[in-house]
Amino acid sequence: MEIWHNPRCSKSRAAKAALDEAGVAYTERRYLDEPPTAEEFDAVLTGIGAEPWDVARLNEPVAKELGLKDLERDRARWIEIMVANPVLIQRPIVVTGEGAVVARDEESVRKAVGGG
Repeated sequence: MEIWHNPRCSKSRAAKAALDEAGVAYTERRYLDEPPTAEEFDAVLTGIGAEPWDVARLNEPVAKELGLKDLERDRARWIEIMVANPVLIQRPIVVTGEGAVVARDEESVRKAVGGG
């Protein structure tokens, strides 16, 4: 199990604390410092069952600069942009052997650790 984590984000810190409390083994990936490759992000999106625009942080300044809200919905292009600008990726994401989940609430974290 791996958590794509931003320690400056309260939801990300809460998810990490919930994983600690659950006692599950995981690795922490500070994805702003170590961005995913396009292939990794594509696989995570598939695991979540989402498209990149579904997990994009559209209110980030770089999203506005890039005109992301109005960008054509081309999966490969969006993935390319988001891995080049990882701040655009919603956080936290918990990657498991069975897939992945955007773990922004307790229910999602429980789902990631197999408890819901």
